[in-house]
Amino acid sequence: MLEFYGYDRCSTCLDAKKWLDDRGIKYRDIPIVDRPPSKALLKRILKADGYTLKNLFNTSGQVYREQGVKDKLVSMTEDQALALLAGQGKLCKRPIVTDGRSHTVGFKPAVFDSVWG
Repeated sequence: MLEFYGYDRCSTCLDAKKWLDDRGIKYRDIPIVDRPPSKALLKRILKADGYTLKNLFNTSGQVYREQGVKDKLVSMTEDQALALLAGQGKLCKRPIVTDGRSHTVGFKPAVFDSVWG
């Protein structure tokens, strides 16, 4: 079963859930704000799926802007950036969907078709 890290008030997450629901794909809904993905999971996503650190951040989010993360990222190590993400779910781009082997970050129907279809 897929794990779906999302936020109930996020329209992108709702679109992704609808995509999965329309195809009868089962998932476990995990509230990303209360239970952000672990540092280990985020590291696996970076290694396995070609995402960059910046791809994992919700760069249009209020917390990202308020904390000036864009400026801080240039001097952070990967480990520090992953710890920041794992500690604050609102900084994570969403949804994050995983089956333990494959992962997607954000929602693009073509990517979901390719990975989860």
